[in-house]
Amino acid sequence: MMRKELPPEIQIKTNNRGMKTSQMEELDKKILSLLDSSQVMILGTSVGDNPSAANVFFANDGFDLYFFTFNPTRKAEQIRVNPKVQCVVRPEDDSGVRELQIEGRARQLTDPVEVERVKEMILEVTDLFSPYMDDEFLKKNRVTGYYRVVPEVIKLVDFYADQQFQWREFPENCESLIKSVVGTLYRRLGLYLRAVRAPFFTATLAPVVLGGAVAAFNFGTLHWPLFWWSLLGGILVHAGINLANDYSDHVTGNDEANKLFSPFNGGSRMIQAGLFSPHRIFLFSVLMFLGAIAVGLNINLILFGSALALSPLIWIGAGGMALGIFYSAAPFRLSYHGWGDLAVMLGFGPVIALGTHYVQHQALFARTGWDFYPVLAASLPVAILVGLILFINGFQDFEADRKTGKRTWVVRMADFGEYADYRRPFTVYKRSLYAAFLSIAVLGIIGILNTAFSTPWVLIALLPFFLARKAIDMGEEWLRRWDQEGADHQRLPYELLAVNASTIGVHLAVGLLLSMGYWLGALL
Repeated sequence: MMRKELPPEIQIKTNNRGMKTSQMEELDKKILSLLDSSQVMILGTSVGDNPSAANVFFANDGFDLYFFTFNPTRKAEQIRVNPKVQCVVRPEDDSGVRELQIEGRARQLTDPVEVERVKEMILEVTDLFSPYMDDEFLKKNRVTGYYRVVPEVIKLVDFYADQQFQWREFPENCESLIKSVVGTLYRRLGLYLRAVRAPFFTATLAPVVLGGAVAAFNFGTLHWPLFWWSLLGGILVHAGINLANDYSDHVTGNDEANKLFSPFNGGSRMIQAGLFSPHRIFLFSVLMFLGAIAVGLNINLILFGSALALSPLIWIGAGGMALGIFYSAAPFRLSYHGWGDLAVMLGFGPVIALGTHYVQHQALFARTGWDFYPVLAASLPVAILVGLILFINGFQDFEADRKTGKRTWVVRMADFGEYADYRRPFTVYKRSLYAAFLSIAVLGIIGILNTAFSTPWVLIALLPFFLARKAIDMGEEWLRRWDQEGADHQRLPYELLAVNASTIGVHLAVGLLLSMGYWLGALL
């Protein structure tokens, strides 16, 4: 029987498995020659169904590739979630098809010595990024970064050669299966937590814990299983609201227009960073709301014997969900007409606290009247402070909000020229902080006069006033610099981040200390 010849396209392919040492050395020389004669590569990244590609300057140290970029870029964001990358290197003076196709893993460099070494390597290739590399502001805020691509497979394509396709494999650079699976799960978890903006769940935690604490003060005990169900339902609603807000602000172009985004403003950036597609964000939001509805119906079933009983709990839950959804969603878009701050204050203040308190009342004293005034009064400082989180974040959002017609109160009060005049909004911020602590003092005084309504122990919630005072001082100093002639209005908004963070800290501390005060009042 005659030996059957392999097809030509198979004959011209080879890899380094089974290669002789001399053959591998020859292949390595070809690869390194192409790398050394090139300065630009196409870098492909991907997360889910969101692929991206970009041209980047690179330097190589052997087979390892290094590049410089800005960390908020789509490619850098995607690498943090999925380090698997595809690179194409082709000499600029080559008119034919001769290139390297590289599969590998990318990671950001963190060692200062290695960063400095790579910086010098890249500067030998191009000095275009030199001003950004040496910018202390960018380095301090981790806006820039250096990345290393470690190859796992390099495919040499050369249509001039007899062997047009050759592979060089690097098994020593491949992750073990366990490490790969664990790393993927860890990054995926971080991805979903970022999508729902989990750090901001403190805005739900504070009123739920407060509602439970006031219930314990009023009723002398707490139904813990229903408390945890209430907390879960609140978090699911909050997650759904955050996702719905991201989707709506993408539709209006607000998040795309926001160039001054930070961990505190501008949304999760999942769509803009190419981490989730818009329809996926929308579906994820629907899933969170369905989960919240399921939790609410389960609580309703426990309390009233029917999941669909038209109880006040149903209306409280529906009202809170509607406030969150229509904060930025059509047809109402509350935040675009100046009602967003009030919606947030109501939803993450009285609505959640009242809902938690009502669940406890029905579980413990279903046949008696519900006195909701104590918890309503207790939720006032928390409502003011959560509104201030949104309000101060609006300082960085000003330009994007103004551009897209989102008439928040910050925009309404500061829109008087080319640059924002933040004096009036900051006065509102400062006075509102004082009002929040004044309301705590009033609660404490009422607790002295009427121990059935409140407790003097709530006065411990005045302790975060020192942090609030520091936030005011930092804000006033920032405002003074903003109003100076020649101020850098592109970078100064980032220097307000300490005030953003302090406001969140004040809100959480007040909420937890108020809750502690009511618990102390119940126990002592």
